[in-house]
Amino acid sequence: MKKGPWITGLAIALSVACTEKPKEKEESMSAELNYPETRKDSTVDDYFGTQVMDPYRWLEDDRSPETEAWVKAENEVSFGYLETIPYRDELKEKLTELWNYEKVGAPFEEGDYTYFYKNNGLQNQYVIYRFKTGEGNMDNAEVFLDPNTFAADGSTSLGGMSFTKDGSLCAYQISEGGSDWRKVIIIDAVSKEQIGDTLVDVKFSGLSWRGNEGFYYSSYDKPVNGSQLTAMTDMHKLYFHRLETPQSEDELVFGGDAMKRRYISGYVTEDGKYLVISAAESTTGNELYIKRLDMPNAAFKSIITGFDSEQGIIHTDGDMIWIKTNLNAPNGRVVKTTFPAMDPENWVDVIPETENVLEIGSAGGKFFATYMIDAVHKVYQYNVDGQMEREIELPGPGSVGGFGGKWDDKELYYSFTSYIYPGTTFKYNIESGASELYRKSAVNFDPELYESKQVFYTSKDGTKVPMIITYKKGIQLDGTNPTMLYGYGGFNVSLTPYFSTSNIVWLQQGGVYAVANLRGGGEYGEKWHEAGTLMKKQNVFDDFIAAGEYLIAQKYTSSEKLAISGGSNGGLLVAATMTQRPDLMAVALPAVGVLDMLRYHKFTAGAGWHTDYGTADDSQEMFQYLYGYSPLHNVKEGVEYPATMVTTGDHDDRVVPAHSFKFAAELQAKYSGSRPMLIRIETNAGHGAGKPTDKIIQEQADKWAFSLYNMGYMSLPHPYSTETAAH
Repeated sequence: MKKGPWITGLAIALSVACTEKPKEKEESMSAELNYPETRKDSTVDDYFGTQVMDPYRWLEDDRSPETEAWVKAENEVSFGYLETIPYRDELKEKLTELWNYEKVGAPFEEGDYTYFYKNNGLQNQYVIYRFKTGEGNMDNAEVFLDPNTFAADGSTSLGGMSFTKDGSLCAYQISEGGSDWRKVIIIDAVSKEQIGDTLVDVKFSGLSWRGNEGFYYSSYDKPVNGSQLTAMTDMHKLYFHRLETPQSEDELVFGGDAMKRRYISGYVTEDGKYLVISAAESTTGNELYIKRLDMPNAAFKSIITGFDSEQGIIHTDGDMIWIKTNLNAPNGRVVKTTFPAMDPENWVDVIPETENVLEIGSAGGKFFATYMIDAVHKVYQYNVDGQMEREIELPGPGSVGGFGGKWDDKELYYSFTSYIYPGTTFKYNIESGASELYRKSAVNFDPELYESKQVFYTSKDGTKVPMIITYKKGIQLDGTNPTMLYGYGGFNVSLTPYFSTSNIVWLQQGGVYAVANLRGGGEYGEKWHEAGTLMKKQNVFDDFIAAGEYLIAQKYTSSEKLAISGGSNGGLLVAATMTQRPDLMAVALPAVGVLDMLRYHKFTAGAGWHTDYGTADDSQEMFQYLYGYSPLHNVKEGVEYPATMVTTGDHDDRVVPAHSFKFAAELQAKYSGSRPMLIRIETNAGHGAGKPTDKIIQEQADKWAFSLYNMGYMSLPHPYSTETAAH
């Protein structure tokens, strides 16, 4: 399945001189906020003898007219406040103006055609174009698929495409309103005419063709009781859909009562010989199964069972199979084995584990090993026997993507980016190792004006933690710079450098942008991940707090000029940090966060997060630990919290918006100070994927405006200046 384009960003600066907001203005402004009266009920839960009140339980019902009315009332308050910020519209206008440049993804071939993603500038969704390979080019390409036509407001997005090996058929997924539930449409790729009915109720799924007869996909049974956006989805199933037959006749291939697993995916190997199944109970660890497709009635064979390690097949050649695994190798390794003797005791190292985290791709008969060294990428090319052929020269410290493709490819396209290097596409000749610039970003940004450097600071327990700090050259380290500290710290996710339009807006206002690579992430492998999970989760919050303290101690900023930001698990990070150390920052921006740690596993796929968090049902000890940091349960009266803007989407069925609803209600009920406690609820939007461009721009403008305003700026810090593109 082809991925979307590497999206580059823009640089802007905005006009207006800097003045401080008088304290009396702040107090009078906040006094005008009239939060909705949020009803409290008498719901109480008993956890191992501890009675826990949950007065806003009713907000978990997303179908309730009362919840709908509450959302509307809260948005009236929040948007009413945002509209009073004098430079909010200017931020949006400049973002809109500078976002408006052509963005083109790397080409990929399917059958007789070459395809690519393109956005003319402000289109809500990328359009897929194509031309006849060897005959046309990007300038005379035709539209193959335009997701902007799926919905008038741009809220229906493309969720991925999959072509048959000969390129004659295409199946693609669509997401409506940002939901994880998808529909699948099958078309004749040449005529673009639909084939058969639309598949519905598909979730957390790839699409993998078996010849031209049909494809494999995954889904859950649609919830019978409760809302499809909030009810638990716990038993994943892999199906095979045969073309032009009803979905009701689809074959259950794996999962269900005979093999209950929370996450199941299946795909056909490039040679068409095997069906590979990955089955997992959580976001960490998976089982691996394989089945011969060229043998009638062949059974699945287990490669590895249990969930103590993660692995996936990266290439097959006849009976020879290459696997990437972290079994007995927390940083990852590549092994080979043969079918059918594929048990771990028969594995032979091809690319052994090193001290750095490994990701692997394959293309053109080669393996491409991407190593993460202090959150920055290096890439090496290996042959199938594990001999290193070359290091691929990159433009500098940063992040890469795209080192993968088809086994017979002669070239591939990869992207490179950093906090001050706009996303750029290169074409790579696999045989010679030569890279050439394919497409540079058209962003109006001069990287020579900025600096991005890595530092290592000490966390509470003495652990050294890396952080990359980016800012405009020449700023004074006098403690007065508006600073945004971003983090995630969970689920083995690594934060590597990336270029962002929105971040450059901040930098051109004299702002500092800092990203901390916290424990719980994957920057240093599975040990680093595990050091921020379960009853070690506090390490993540301590790392983030220490990052803020470092920025203040080194005079990048002060508590009055520091904002913290993060989304999803990062939303938990921000909310836990602001409840534990409210004195550390002036602004908190928890986005789509996991904020009720006692009930997160009751909704949609939340139970799958238990290996990172644990659950309140596991044991009294685990309950007490979660209860001790759960943001919803640690809001206290009489505390001066930072100005807070919680953000979520009403169609978020990954981290249901009830987390944000209840946390905001609790803040508004208990906080009596002068700072705003807002919740901004995007309607017809989900966890983030597929969000239309116009919604992204407005939300980013609101975040920057809210942050600067609550740091004391009645106008923007620096005048707007036009920059020319550097590369």
